[in-house]
Amino acid sequence: MRNNEVPERKNIPEKDKWDLEAIYANFDEWQKAYDDTSAKVEALKEYEGKLGGGSHILLEFIKADEAVSLELNKLYAYANMKSHEDLREAKPQELAGLAESLLVKYSAAVAFFEPEILALPHDYINDCIKNEHELTRYEFFFRKLLREREHILSHELEVLLAKVGELTSVPENAFTLLTDADMNFPDITDEDGNTSELTEERWYRYSRSTNREVRKSAFMGIYGTYAKHRNSIAALYAGSVKGDIFYANARKYANSLDMALFGENVPEDVYSHVVDTAKEYSAPLMHRLVALRKKVLGLDDFHFYDVNVPISDEPKEEISFSDAVELAVKALAPLGDDYVRDFRRGVSERWIDIYENKGKRKGAYSWGAYGTKPYVLLNYDGTLHDVFTLVHEMGHSLHSYYSRENQPQVYADYTILLAEVASTTNEALLLEYMLKNSDNRKWLLNYYYDMVRTTFFRQAMFADFERQTHSYAESGGILTPDYLCGLWRKLNADCYGPDMTIDDELCAEWARIPHFYSAFYVYKYVTGFTAANAFASAILNHEEGAVERYKKFLQSGGSDYSLNILRRAGVDLTSREPFERTMKFFEQRLNEGFREWEI
Repeated sequence: MRNNEVPERKNIPEKDKWDLEAIYANFDEWQKAYDDTSAKVEALKEYEGKLGGGSHILLEFIKADEAVSLELNKLYAYANMKSHEDLREAKPQELAGLAESLLVKYSAAVAFFEPEILALPHDYINDCIKNEHELTRYEFFFRKLLREREHILSHELEVLLAKVGELTSVPENAFTLLTDADMNFPDITDEDGNTSELTEERWYRYSRSTNREVRKSAFMGIYGTYAKHRNSIAALYAGSVKGDIFYANARKYANSLDMALFGENVPEDVYSHVVDTAKEYSAPLMHRLVALRKKVLGLDDFHFYDVNVPISDEPKEEISFSDAVELAVKALAPLGDDYVRDFRRGVSERWIDIYENKGKRKGAYSWGAYGTKPYVLLNYDGTLHDVFTLVHEMGHSLHSYYSRENQPQVYADYTILLAEVASTTNEALLLEYMLKNSDNRKWLLNYYYDMVRTTFFRQAMFADFERQTHSYAESGGILTPDYLCGLWRKLNADCYGPDMTIDDELCAEWARIPHFYSAFYVYKYVTGFTAANAFASAILNHEEGAVERYKKFLQSGGSDYSLNILRRAGVDLTSREPFERTMKFFEQRLNEGFREWEI
């Protein structure tokens, strides 16, 4: 809770710490499991070249591999979570390093599996599944793997592509070194008139300052620095895009976007829905949001450094953790008694590491492994924002809990495409409950507006940028700094509208985005947000079967392609309907804001 002095971990009550001893009682027990698993990792190599020897050999390897990965994931999760309790402690850091090294050895030991399976006749795998009953549960696993066959090359060419990987990773590595190690930002004067070092980590805090000169100076310092490096970063980004195009051509995909979507079997229409919906609704909705912010802030002109400053202060009252739990379960009651019971169970069984202590990792996350509790790290400080963080992370953990309880190990993990759905659904339910039962409506609306702006519109704009740059390069265009800055200027102008002044420094923002070196990833933030809003809307509107379908979704893990799992739960992302539903809901909340601020 809020206190001027951060306590040492030993002074935090046990009931407020997560129960990692449920995984390993102590470091000695971890070490014993590590030694046993290390030997078993080496033993997996013995199966290389033998997977074509019959269904019994294939099943034997899969069982051995699952046993190793089960223990390995527990070793890795425990060591890292233990290290996050107090980053000053050397022993947990040592264990985390050992676990990382063992994970690398495991990856190398089983690297033969996929190429060997893909080299076998298709009928062989089908016959193995027919002849060995225990292999039937892996039918989807093999079907998904064999689907890659048409894009797998000869052994010699695969070896060559693997070596080329060292070259195609250079742009991202160079970008990371340039921006994290070599790039320096100017000092600025903070709210108290003191000279303050400007860093990427501090940018968000400064961008929310009520002192406009502070946030303007921070913007000019960060974005102006990237603008000065736009030539070198443009060359790095162009190299990354060329790498994407090279692999797409080598593996016989239609284009780089097709390659990125193929693995999760996502049609390009879904990507288009993300980009096109954001474009269509920018003018009627995002432009109105900018106008609202400009009016509430009392500004004559509006710049990008004005988009983060809150238009309502966060409530000052302190919320105890026990009160936060009660607030959460009331908000999540529409999901049913069993969901609320399991939420409370997570608290009572010490899934959660609740409070800050000296040396503890910052932020919040959900982690764990098959066979462990779905743990949550928090740094709870009693704010309303912390309550949202609690329900968000417990959304992840309960999704993991239900998936692991209802799926075999091979399908227990859900995909990245689905990863933010349950957490965001929980946030949407809490928001609706708070809007009906709280006096803090302005802060809640501002919180929601920021979610829509940053998770839907901004990420959709990023997705549009990626598609346009790759398409331009694939048609022979050169990704010069002028082209990239010009495209970024247009995208921002279209998104934010006539009330936003587009500063020259903003036009180089593309140079600041590390996600662009993992092409076509960011659209998943939009699909996750859209699916979550569709689920929450159906649940709150008491649509027939909505809760039951949603619970089936939570139980499905990765047992099918992500879009199929969502479709069975009532959300079809191949249709524009859920995207437009999200926008209509945003419009409704935006209208409430204009009334709330009497504009």
